Amino acid sequence: MHIDGEPARACLTPIGSLGGKTVLTIEGLAVDGLHAVQQAWIEHNVPQCGYCQAGQLMSAVALLAKNPDPDDAAIDAAMAGNLCRCGTYLRIRAAVSAAAAAARKPA
Repeated sequence: MHIDGEPARACLTPIGSLGGKTVLTIEGLAVDGLHAVQQAWIEHNVPQCGYCQAGQLMSAVALLAKNPDPDDAAIDAAMAGNLCRCGTYLRIRAAVSAAAAAARKPA
């Protein structure tokens, strides 16, 4: 989840600490259709077991909000707090790069 635009672990965040703060969960990423990161996840076949997906997606969205053109090192650093049991780190990095590229394309 994001708290005031910053990624945070929902499992470690007491609900009482959220008063007056803006909270965004994976369910709120897109109103109609898919968020660019969600679409990239599908296109790059990132999901396997699902254990890490919400955290990975929300970390990627937070990264791209701050750095719309991250290199591999920036992606790796931003995603380092998320453990992928299936080891799809290369696909995760590719999906983040693809979402960044899609966001840069003119409409």
